[in-house]
Amino acid sequence: MFAAYFDCPGGPENLYMKEVMKPNPGEGEVLVKVSASALNRADLLQRRGKYPPPKGASDILGLEAAGSVAGLGPGCSGRWRIGDAVMALLPGGGQAQYVTAPEGLLMPIPEDMTFIQAAAIPEAWLTAFQLLHFVGKVQEGERVLIHAGASGVGMAAIQLVRLAKAIPIVTAGTQEKLEATANAGAAAGFNYKNEDFSEKVLEFTQGSGVDIILDCVGASYWEKNLNCLSTDGRWIIYGLLSGGEVHGDLLARLISKRASIHTSLLRSRDKEASSGYQQAFTEEVLPHFSGGAAPRLQPLVDSVYPLHAIAEAHRAMEENRNIGKIVIEIPV
Repeated sequence: MFAAYFDCPGGPENLYMKEVMKPNPGEGEVLVKVSASALNRADLLQRRGKYPPPKGASDILGLEAAGSVAGLGPGCSGRWRIGDAVMALLPGGGQAQYVTAPEGLLMPIPEDMTFIQAAAIPEAWLTAFQLLHFVGKVQEGERVLIHAGASGVGMAAIQLVRLAKAIPIVTAGTQEKLEATANAGAAAGFNYKNEDFSEKVLEFTQGSGVDIILDCVGASYWEKNLNCLSTDGRWIIYGLLSGGEVHGDLLARLISKRASIHTSLLRSRDKEASSGYQQAFTEEVLPHFSGGAAPRLQPLVDSVYPLHAIAEAHRAMEENRNIGKIVIEIPV
């Protein structure tokens, strides 16, 4: 089969489509014929040699996939049948013509959804769902500040915050991205490049601040985050785009607000925990992607690249060109 590959860490130019061995499903695993995958920051970090896959996971890029069931390993429960349309969050291997996954990690694709649309769901939406409900324990009426609001996780989080009857506030770097987040349901949005988002958030919340912050930026935002975090607020860090080294009296500021820091890394969680998130997501959220649901949730696809153009897809993400998900179409 063909897969996205690189022989040594480096830039996007190191990526190419390589012919590799097709995987065989093991005990309790399903073989999926992949029609579409999607790109994530983790893929860029892995390509640079800074984010190796978990022990035992495929070293092929790709944390999510949408396709059809092509084979069943021994011990499968009978939940899935050959030809079923499925999507999955993976520890790796999604940007290939075939991938194997434990049967409990698969989710059904809504009937009126394409593989391209479905590929934009697993990583972004499960990450946002897990951060909001399992880590942040969001409550109705709470205010949630979402950094990188126009990213895949950001656009999913806006809609999930609305579904929870809470109030999404975002930061983004261009007016176009802020408009996209408003269309997705953001109550307010601020351009972090030309305004102090912490001052704007406090102004919008009439001085009370936000109850939850979803932060994939890290070090450079710590002071502004604490400025606009409410008393007893929860600051959830799930990425470190600006690094992790903090200079300043973070702990004193944190204590003064009785605030808490939570961290999360979905990729490294064990299969049992991941299966639990996905079961809850399948039951509580997935029905809202279907026609007639209220409110209706919508995955946002920014662009689609064929697998042989994987390097250009990486460049697009590195340059922060995308609003929503960059999807990789897998050749037949």
